[in-house]
Amino acid sequence: MRKSMCLLLLLLLLTSCGVADKDASPSPQDKQSEQAAKELSVKGNRQIRQMSAQDQVANNNELRSGETAVTGNEKDVALKDHFEQLAKRVPGVKGAHCVVVNNVAVVGIDVAGSLDRSRVGTIKYSVAEAIRKDPKGVRAFVTADLDIGNRLTEMGKHISQGHPVSGFSAELADMIGRIIPQLPEDTKPGGNR
Repeated sequence: MRKSMCLLLLLLLLTSCGVADKDASPSPQDKQSEQAAKELSVKGNRQIRQMSAQDQVANNNELRSGETAVTGNEKDVALKDHFEQLAKRVPGVKGAHCVVVNNVAVVGIDVAGSLDRSRVGTIKYSVAEAIRKDPKGVRAFVTADLDIGNRLTEMGKHISQGHPVSGFSAELADMIGRIIPQLPEDTKPGGNR
């Protein structure tokens, strides 16, 4: 029973990762997010902080030193650091954790626990827009979930240690273990027989 539930959950997870049709009609949610972005730009009080001259010099030096022998993994690590710094400059973001694979970034952000849900959504949108508009921008998935953010941190540690597959599979197993309920049929008494 447990194996079939795990398989079903894995299949649902894989089928939900489809590619959206670019020619599809816009959803009402897209219109709402566009309106929110326009309101933010009109209000002007929630803009992304600009990098100071020192930050720009440090960032350029870091990227230049990485450009000499940048290969797949090194490029992803440089992008990871860059996107984390980019996310941290968005007002309301306390910290950021990022995992980059090819042209997809998953960013976990830390925000104050006292923020309401709509404000957290606005912050997530701002981070995603900042990454999308960046010259090195990739497709970004932003989450403010604390557990997923911690798991992204652990995945990043595994990747930097040279164990990307085992790190990903271990964290995925932990996530699935939290989602799947414990069923009475799965438990067997361990008492004296």
